Amino acid sequence: MGNEFIKNKFDDIDNKVDFLIELCQTLQTENSELISKIKHLEVLLAKKKGTEERYSEQEALVQSKIDGLLTKLDSFSKSKDYQSNKRP
Repeated sequence: MGNEFIKNKFDDIDNKVDFLIELCQTLQTENSELISKIKHLEVLLAKKKGTEERYSEQEALVQSKIDGLLTKLDSFSKSKDYQSNKRP
């Protein structure tokens, strides 16, 4: 009975070690997949940031152009008002 008991305990330990090794391998695979996914998402994020920066620059340029045109129109409008007020 003593040898059978010890053999059963070793078999039990062996099964648990096998399970832990398999679990570790599974976790390593999942970890590798997650690392790969993170790298892919970081690339997508960098592209998105670049796109947002270009959009902001374009938006600022458009706003600057609009402000310049409005200033020209305002100047033109004021000069026409001044000229129309000079005439009797």
